[in-house]
Formats: sequence, structure tokens, C-alpha cells
Amino acid sequence: MNALPGAIPARLAEVDAAGWRATGAAVRARGGRLLSLWAADRRDLGEGHVAFAAFAGAEGLLLLRLPLANRDAPSAPDLSDLFLPAVRLQRACTDLSGVAFEVARDPRPWLRHGAWPAGVHPLRRDFVARQSFAPVPDDYPFVSVAGEGVHEIPVGPVHAGIIEPGHFRFSVLGERVLRLEERLGYKHKGIEKRFETLAAAEAHRLAGRVSGDSTVAVAWAYAMALEAAWGVQLPARALWLRALLLERERIANHLGDLGMLGNDAGLAFGLAQFGRLKECWLQDNARLWCHRYLMDAIVPGGVGVDLATEQHADLHEAVTELEAEVLELRAVYDEHAGLQDRFRGCGQLSPDLALRLGLTGIAARASGQARDLRVDFPVLPWDVLGVRACTQTGGDVAARVALRFDEIAESLRLLRAVLDDLPEGDCRVPLPAPRAGLGLGWVEGWRGEVLVALETGADCRVRRCHPHDPSWQNWPALEHAVIGNIVPDFPLINKSFNLSYAGVDL
Repeated sequence: MNALPGAIPARLAEVDAAGWRATGAAVRARGGRLLSLWAADRRDLGEGHVAFAAFAGAEGLLLLRLPLANRDAPSAPDLSDLFLPAVRLQRACTDLSGVAFEVARDPRPWLRHGAWPAGVHPLRRDFVARQSFAPVPDDYPFVSVAGEGVHEIPVGPVHAGIIEPGHFRFSVLGERVLRLEERLGYKHKGIEKRFETLAAAEAHRLAGRVSGDSTVAVAWAYAMALEAAWGVQLPARALWLRALLLERERIANHLGDLGMLGNDAGLAFGLAQFGRLKECWLQDNARLWCHRYLMDAIVPGGVGVDLATEQHADLHEAVTELEAEVLELRAVYDEHAGLQDRFRGCGQLSPDLALRLGLTGIAARASGQARDLRVDFPVLPWDVLGVRACTQTGGDVAARVALRFDEIAESLRLLRAVLDDLPEGDCRVPLPAPRAGLGLGWVEGWRGEVLVALETGADCRVRRCHPHDPSWQNWPALEHAVIGNIVPDFPLINKSFNLSYAGVDL
């Protein structure tokens, strides 16, 4: 087992098939979690296929590397009986890389949707991009629920408004939900394949577009992985500015969610007020960093735009004004009987279920799981600022709403601290000569833990990049949270998680 370079504690271990299972079982026994799982085709290097699994534990990250024997029909042991998030991760890995998982509990395709034949795998090195395939029949076998009076309600994948596509198959008795089964993958864009065509020093732009509302988190994770692989030491000012950008992204998304949650519960006033606050926040982003959602603000080696000293006062004033307005709106939400009647007890996930499902981010913290990378594995400046982890224990919509209010307050405190103590110096350093390497980036985005695993080649290009959104862990939780609730409460429960379609439909 070897330590991996970089700002976060990470180790790499190469195992055989028995070690893959045994290590997974040992991680679970120690309370660790499966973060992500993927594969890489190395046949052009005279090797075969390799499966990777990233685990999170008390010591940091553990990356397992499993060489697979069969070059043309690789297979790996199933981990889904140990970690529930492995179910969909393995299905996607089979679709994209052609790695079968032995004794997998769910062998159905996940991302393919009949868009390419079953024997074709886009992430293999010999796959030719921009191929056209004849349509393939796609009769997806949803799990059915039988019983007197039980019927199904299919919703999506095309929805009203501008919501992203996803299919939700409800089995209901009257209006009571007995089961929900999701089918995603409608936004598959070939992002992981596209990474292989890009220079490693430029691919942060694509990383920042994996899931647009998390551009700062994913771009930072990508930059962190590249900087680890190439041995880049960042100036302190760059890290503090990255923290400022990440907290601005967190606040913007929480403001938007609080407005939408109020609206979905019948309080249009909340949508109007939080929409106004978010718009002002985004306009400040555009004025100072040239993009409303802060795309391309983080670059390998630092940040793309510095912050002038004379801009500190304006940002301080904006923080103070927002804090006062959010406090006032929180009182409205907390005291509104109709709103609280819709929130409380709705879409509940117990702490025990959240733990077993491997939840992450705000969904986990609202169900009593006190995990936050800024606290658990603090890099500069989190270790200096002393982030306070916010948690709720109710596990319902009310808890997820309250947690957003708590996190806005903490993020505003952190912004003040960054502005007050921002170090002088450079905000960006030049990158060294490109080299082959492996690096990991791990960042607490506003939804939860974002992981980027990056392998660069000696030709300056990305050889393999796997970005992982926390929604992979949290989408299955939505299926559990809606059970026992009525169908009209689903939009409210869904919005209380606000998961990314694009982030899992790579």
C-alpha cells in the first residue's frame, strides 16, 4: 500500500479478486464507505482492464486497483452486497467499460438506453467516437408491485418546465406510495470519453461543466487531482480564494433551493424573495469573476481571477445584507404553520437508514450523519478557519430546509473570515512540465463529496478522468424517502434533496 501525493490523505493498494472483496468487507467493518467505482482500459499499454474503487474512512481515501485477467471479457467481484451505492455504479461501469460484476444483484443496463448495442462500450480505448448506431429496442424491466388496488404512475422522463429528464415509476395504493423506482441516464453526454481527447492542463473547463451548479466544486477537485499528480504546490492566497468561491457557490444553491421549497409547499412569497436574493448574489459573481455561476474561476495552479483589495468592502456589505435578510426569512419559514405542516414528517430518512444507504452531503447531515470534508480532512484554509459542521436529526423535509439555513449562516461567517484574513501573494503558479501520473481530488461541494480521479499520460493528455457526483449516493435514498408519503408530496421531497441528473449521466 502506497501513499498518494497531494493535499488529502490518500493511499493506493493493488489487489487481486479476493483482496478486492476482503478489503471492501474490512472497510465496511470499520465504518468506511464506498465513494465511487470505475474501470480503465489499458490494453494499448500491453496490459488489460483495471477496476478501481475509492473508499472513504477515518484515515482518508483508499483507492483499490484491481487488474482484470480477461482482456476481452473482463469481470470483477460484486461489491453491492457490502455497499448499496455499488449497485448503480457497477451497472454504469458495465455499460461504459464492459466490466461484468460477478453475482451482481442487478445486472440491468443503466446508461445505455438502447443508444448503442450491448457489446459496444464507449470507454474502451478502441471505441470510435461519433459513431452512429441503429436504434436498439429498449424494454426496460421495471420492478412491478402486485396486489389489489395497486397501480403504477409513470412520470417523465420529459417533465414540465425546464427540469432535467428522469423517469420515476410509482407503485401506489390510492395516493399512498408503496414503491418508487428511478431510471436516469437520459442525459448521457460522453464526458468521460471526451476527457481523453483533452490536454490535462485544459480539461478543468470540461470538469467545471459536469454539473453546472457545482462548477466550483468539480473544477477544484479536478485541479486538486492534477496538482497532486504533477506535484504542484499552491500559494496560500489561491487556496483561500478557492474557499471563497466554493462558499459563494454553496450559498447560491441554498438560496435557490429555499425559494423552490417554499414554492412547492404553497408559499410563492418564498420563491420571490429567495429568487431575488440569489439573483443579486449571482450578479455580484458576474461582476467580480466574469461568470454568474463562477465557471472557469478555478484553474490548475490557482484561480483565474484575483480579488482586488478595494472589492473587499463591497463583498463585506453584501454578506451583511444577505445575512439580515436570510434571518428574517428564516423566521417567516419557521413560523408559517402551513409551510411547517407540509415540511414536518415529509420524506423522512432515519439516521440508521441514511448510514446504511451511504448518504453524503446535506442529505446525510440532515439525517444525523456529521460528515463534512472541510471538518474531517481540512486543507488550507479550512484548518485555519475552523469550519463548524451543521447537522439536523429529523431526516425530513423540515430538517433539510433547516440545514440549508444553518449552512448559509456558516458560509457567510466563513466568507467574512476569508475577506478579513486573505493572505497576500500570488493567486496562481505556472504548471510544471507535464508528466504521467495519478492524482485524486476530494472536495465538499454544496451537495456533498465530489471526487475526481485523474490519470495523465506522458503525452500531456488526460488518459482517464472519472468525476463522481454525490448524487450517485443520494438518488437511491429518494426512493426510500417517498415510501408511505402521498404522490403530491413527491415534488417537495425531490426538491429537498435537489440531486443532479447531469452529474450521474456522464
